[in-house]
Amino acid sequence: MRIKDVFEKIHTIQILKDSHLVLETVAREIIERFPHIKMKKVSEFEKSQGGILNILIASSEQLDSLKAEKIEIDQEKYVYLRLAADGAGWLISSHSYFIYAYINNLLEDQLEDDADKYKQGKLTDLSFSWQRSLYDYFLTQPGRIQKNLNRETYIQQLAKFGITHVEVNGLAYPMALESGPEGETYPMFYTYCPALDQFVYSRLNKGIYPYYYLSANLKYLKENAQMAKKYGLVPGLLSFEPRSVPERFFEKYPMLRGARVDHPFRSFKPRYNMTITHPKVLEHYAEMMKKVLLEVPEISFFTIWTNDSGAGFEYTKSLYVGRNGGAYLIREWKSDEEIARQAGENVLRFYRTLIKAGREINPDFRVITRMEPFYGEHETVWNGLGDHLDVETNSLAAIGWKMPYAHPKYPDNNDISGGTIYQMGFDPREKKAIDELTQKGAQAHFYFSVGPHVMFDPLMGIPFPKLTYQRLKMLHENGVNYLAHHGGIYPPEHVPFNVNHEIVKQFQYDPELNIDLAVKKLALKWAGEKFYENLLKAWEAAEDAVLAFPNVISLYSTFGFSWYRLWVRPFVPNFEAIPREERAYYEDYSCTTPHNPNNVDLSRDVLFQLTTPEKSRLNMERIDQNVWEPLDTAIRILEEINGEAAKELGEQNVIKDQLIRLKALHCWIMTQRNVAAWITGVYSYLNTSDDAEKASAKELLKDMIGKEIENTEQLAEILDSGVEFMSMTDKGETPLIYGSNLKELLPKRIELMKKHIDDEPFIDPDYIEKQAGEMIP
Repeated sequence: MRIKDVFEKIHTIQILKDSHLVLETVAREIIERFPHIKMKKVSEFEKSQGGILNILIASSEQLDSLKAEKIEIDQEKYVYLRLAADGAGWLISSHSYFIYAYINNLLEDQLEDDADKYKQGKLTDLSFSWQRSLYDYFLTQPGRIQKNLNRETYIQQLAKFGITHVEVNGLAYPMALESGPEGETYPMFYTYCPALDQFVYSRLNKGIYPYYYLSANLKYLKENAQMAKKYGLVPGLLSFEPRSVPERFFEKYPMLRGARVDHPFRSFKPRYNMTITHPKVLEHYAEMMKKVLLEVPEISFFTIWTNDSGAGFEYTKSLYVGRNGGAYLIREWKSDEEIARQAGENVLRFYRTLIKAGREINPDFRVITRMEPFYGEHETVWNGLGDHLDVETNSLAAIGWKMPYAHPKYPDNNDISGGTIYQMGFDPREKKAIDELTQKGAQAHFYFSVGPHVMFDPLMGIPFPKLTYQRLKMLHENGVNYLAHHGGIYPPEHVPFNVNHEIVKQFQYDPELNIDLAVKKLALKWAGEKFYENLLKAWEAAEDAVLAFPNVISLYSTFGFSWYRLWVRPFVPNFEAIPREERAYYEDYSCTTPHNPNNVDLSRDVLFQLTTPEKSRLNMERIDQNVWEPLDTAIRILEEINGEAAKELGEQNVIKDQLIRLKALHCWIMTQRNVAAWITGVYSYLNTSDDAEKASAKELLKDMIGKEIENTEQLAEILDSGVEFMSMTDKGETPLIYGSNLKELLPKRIELMKKHIDDEPFIDPDYIEKQAGEMIP
């Protein structure tokens, strides 16, 4: 008997009155597939009867009572399913956030399976306790203004893919209210990870922000939380804290001025937060924390990022302007060690204040911190973790930002994006640190990134299912129990064939997953008998290309690709040779200041040297030698069957969808390759006096520009494909996301590259000082 046959015999689904909302959602999912079934809310469950499926999230007391039904469960995280041949059954979950993905997995992929394995009851232990969406690009961060975004179907998809916890505090507006001097980009950095004071006020800061603004943002937060609850997810927050406040606050309270937290190169005016050492400020944060939880008591975590984007802790070493802060934490002439200890204790005091306030309303409330910003205070903060204070990380074996891992194909390259499929190692020190945290009542949340933002930004839906599986398996086998999905997932309307996250879902319910069989089933489901083998071969070749990509510059592999407008900015030997008015179409929307050397030098950003000419040449060669052959093979496999697939599967089918996404990946990697070529060629020209070497460098640049012109033309072509392959807003272009005017800008890019292809390579060595001394145009 098939599972489907058993469900045909079920006539009633019973859930307890006052059950979690997700149980009603689960019941309706089943009824949608089997319309003859009715839902009934009862005060208590009776003895099992034929045709009745009981669904519940079981407390320990309920588990005791279920022993009479010969149901005995002694695990902390599980889903249990029992199906008798007469339709009597039990569906039980330990937590609200496991059951929706489980039932969807069953209804979508397992109805034809043999029901006998559920006859005596089958207990499924979950691979991970938490799978949290972190810096959820589309729900709360820059992508929340993505064109045609449906927040509910997005949250529903999070739940389907096995995500358990989700951040909900996004701004209702495209931009924050932060303002700054002309030409400054710093206000953009307040648009993501909004602080508590963007949603509620306390007695201390009442009136600083308009009430309508706070009200709209709080409404957005509550809507997200309610939708999360509907699908069983646990809502939480992600903020940069303690964040700066408007200067008018310090006009009222001058003695509460805290640390200067802005980046002096990116900002044109100093920005300060409140001194969290002061009791009044701690009361302010506790009051705001309680206010938010009174509105949404289900909020169970608060993830805090800091020492960046207008936020920071007083006297911590990684503040951009160095250790500084208010008057109450330290006095003059303290040693660096003493300052570090007191700064670390101040951090812990702030976290504990928030935990105490949150737990007054929700006893499960936790605070999650990153350790990287506290490289100068690491020991103090680390020793203070525990008792609902967790840490999230790429690596617990690292102090600061440098990880002890290298690219799996290029061992000499440690410039990898953490949490991605390029981080495949697991240092033994990680396990020791996990055990230490667990003993203290803290958890270690490891980054996991196969979605937007951290890899291939701004592309969506690049397929690499087996690489996804390899990282999941590696983390699970090493005892990682908490995952933080950096970037979230993709909107289902834009990425209908999301093979990577399908594997995430299946692995959650089957840690012994046969990956070859799982990928084959997905290919069969989407492409059918006729085309599935082609799809499998294309995925395999695409994964070879993805693994061969050397990650030219991490900044450009993530948000920097959009920030610095790499797809509309013309790659020419001398950016300043283009008249300013002709550069305005991309410079006005670049997330940069007028004196940032990145404006004229792709190897630099503010005072950072992003890479070297030597590394750039090596990366260019590695792409040419290792990436194009497998990627072109994947594209060719799909192109050969694209027309036939359209006739048999419909116009919008998986073959066309994956073909366009891989073509987009080709365009993206070609641009990355040409960034490396630009750095190689320009610096080779500038660093030699040999005429032959100069000629060779100019030839390299000319070849690069020709490739990028052709690449731009190919990008323009697939923009009309009907496949949404990249994040893009229709609410007006911003420095954080491309606008729907992208195709209109590409001809300008091509025109400028053709016009300036023979220009003399040049980078003004005094660019920063010259631009800083000019008026803002």
